[in-house]
This record gives sequence, structure tokens and C-alpha cells, in this order.
Amino acid sequence: MNTTLVLVRHGQSVWNKKNIFTGWTDVGLSATGKKEALAAGQAIKKAELHFDQAYTSVLSRAIKTLWLILEESKQMYVPVINAWQLNERHYGGLTGLNKTEVLKKNGAEQFQLWRRSFDVKPPRITKIIHQDLIKDPRYIALKASELPFTESLKDTCARAWPYWQKHIEPRVKKGEKIIISAHGNSLRGLIKHLEHISDKDIVGLEIPTGVPIVYHLTTKFGKLKIIEKKLLS
Repeated sequence: MNTTLVLVRHGQSVWNKKNIFTGWTDVGLSATGKKEALAAGQAIKKAELHFDQAYTSVLSRAIKTLWLILEESKQMYVPVINAWQLNERHYGGLTGLNKTEVLKKNGAEQFQLWRRSFDVKPPRITKIIHQDLIKDPRYIALKASELPFTESLKDTCARAWPYWQKHIEPRVKKGEKIIISAHGNSLRGLIKHLEHISDKDIVGLEIPTGVPIVYHLTTKFGKLKIIEKKLLS
């Protein structure tokens, strides 16, 4: 059974533009980000890619990117499922801070550990900020223990990949064509397992904003196998 999977990192956000750690903060797309999403939709339309199901996070920048893609590719009828497990990595106490200032204050070694190591977590958010997260209607059905104070890339992989295995992979294996609009680190979590990338190498994977990653897949002996991978631009 052959099928197509498209992964898209949301277009540039207003905090991407300002070089700020964003994480679970719900910021919108910049003007450039909206153009990137529209261009992604145009590329998908040109490639004649059609979808049976769409997935995204519960954060506006990924949701809006998906909406613009589906609108531009004339596929607004495609059903959409929002999943918090596809959220960006939670950057803990770094959230809202300018990356250049964090680098200057803490040094290059610590900065890189926080930003791009596989299993090192940034400082935790306070209990007060965590309480605000618990009260957020997007997470109201979750236990307090399920909502992070901070996350490493390893933690992000540990929530994104099981969600894929339980909810998305069975549909892909049936031949359904899927698009996922998510975030740099949640997509790293999916790509790491899809392409069997090591813990060491996944931290260096760069995923451009607003550029569809197209996988042509087949199911062989009950497992997904990549036939082809390409970027649409």
C-alpha cells in the first residue's frame, strides 16, 4: 500500500522574527510567515497532492499555517484534528527570552545545551505560570502532571511519537494521505523515528519554516518504508 505524508513546520512567527524562545506561548504568524504558508499551499496544489486527513497542534501559528495551506490548495474540506502532543517543545524558563541575550548571559556552551542537546532541559517555569497552563482551555482535560514545567527534545519526542503510532500511523498504513502542520521540535520527533536518525544527529536537523516535506511511503511486512523524500518549494 503506497501513500503520501506531508510534514510542514509552521511559517515564521512573530517571535521567530524577534529571535525569541517561543515554546508553548501562542503567538501568531508574521507577515513573512503568512507568505510562506501561502507559498506552501501553492506548491502543494502544483504538485497535485490531495489529503484525506490533516493534523496540527493546538498553537495558532501551526493551525493558521495549515488553514492557509488548505485554502490555497483548494482543500478546506479536509478534516482537521488538533493534538497538544504535536505542540512545540516547552522551553521552560527560557520562554519569552531573546536568544541572543540568553547566549550572552549564559555562554555558548550552556546555550547550546539548552537549545540543541537531546536530553538537557532548560530551567523550569514557576508554579504560578504552570497553574495558568492548567487553566488553559486547550489543556483542561489533562492532568497537571501531564503538563510540562520544561522539556528536552527527548521529552518532546516521547509525546509526539506515541501519538503518531496510535493515531496517525494506522491511517497511513491504510493508504490515507496525511498532512501534519506542526513545529520544529515535534517534527524532529517524528522525523527521527521515520528516518531512524540517532539521538546525536537529530539535534542538528534543520527544518525550514513553511516548506512542505513530502514522503512517499509504502507498507512492507507491516512497517512503513520511505520510497522517496523531497522538499517542495
